[in-house]
Amino acid sequence: MRVVVQRVNNANVKIAGNTVGQINKGLLLLVCLKEGDGVEQIKKAANKIAKMRIFEDENGKTNLAIKDVGGQILSVSQFTLLADTKKGNRPSFIKAMKPPKSAELWEQFNEELKKQGLTVETGEFGADMQVDLQNDGPFTIVLDL
Repeated sequence: MRVVVQRVNNANVKIAGNTVGQINKGLLLLVCLKEGDGVEQIKKAANKIAKMRIFEDENGKTNLAIKDVGGQILSVSQFTLLADTKKGNRPSFIKAMKPPKSAELWEQFNEELKKQGLTVETGEFGADMQVDLQNDGPFTIVLDL
């Protein structure tokens, strides 16, 4: 599982011009499941993201987690995060988990985040989406599990 975690001031995702998910301060998560991933990986990722101290406290130190700042999550599935570009000019995506299993696990991942007490907005699995964000920092972490 690979998750790109971006601290944002705001973010939204649109499909055909219609906003389907939108947050203010929080985290934009670009999520890719790989073949072999399961419930263990999604629970570990959700727990790690919920507790990750990447928001600044009153002294400017990154000591606060998303719940501490009342942040929200926008979760977007993105199978291209596992692109293999070692050979040729056309990326290979064979390491990414195939639907419908990947869709089910992405939904479970979002539910695990909600169980952590977080507000979670989402894109739509498999859709052609346009993601707009204002990165805060910028502060971006790649989480590999």
